[in-house]
This record gives sequence, C-alpha cells and structure tokens, in this order.
Amino acid sequence: MAITCFIEYHIEPTQRADFATYARAWGEIIPDCGADLFGYFGPHEGCSETAYGVYTLPDLASYERYRARLAEHPGAQANFAFAQARRFLRRERRRFLVKDSAG
Repeated sequence: MAITCFIEYHIEPTQRADFATYARAWGEIIPDCGADLFGYFGPHEGCSETAYGVYTLPDLASYERYRARLAEHPGAQANFAFAQARRFLRRERRRFLVKDSAG
C-alpha cells in the first residue's frame, strides 16, 4: 500500500525566497533518492508562514531505503545545511497517510 508523506513547514514569513530555493532543490533530490514528488507549496495569500511538501512511496520499507539514500545524497546534505544556516524553518511536521479510495 502506497504511503504519502505530507510535510508541514512553519517558515519565517520574511524569508519566503529562502524557502523557495530550498523547495526547488528538493525537486531534484527527492526523485533522485527514490520518492515520487508531488510538489512543494509555499505561501501565496492568507497565512504567510505555512508551506507544504508532498511525496509518495510504495510502502514503509521503501521509505526507510529513501531516508538512507537521502542521508548520503550530497545535494540533500547541502540543502539541510542551507536551511540550518539561513534559519528560515521554524518547525517541520511529517504525516504519513494512505489513500482510502480508488479515485
């Protein structure tokens, strides 16, 4: 059963451009590491501090392999370092969900 990871980010509203840079980098890294990336979504109107990333994997074992590849990926390491240096991420929360319907 496929699992979808929804990442909710709380970001510094004045650093949306940094989050956009971070999100674009994941656009290449996540598929390289084996997940099917649906996309990253940043604030547009309304709440200026919430953003999301969404990707899917076939199962939990695939997620574990993905996380191991991610830890070794030079681009992922650089993107994590970028986020730490720029301090635009206030909080990050992951939720793993499965699709209940065929549609």
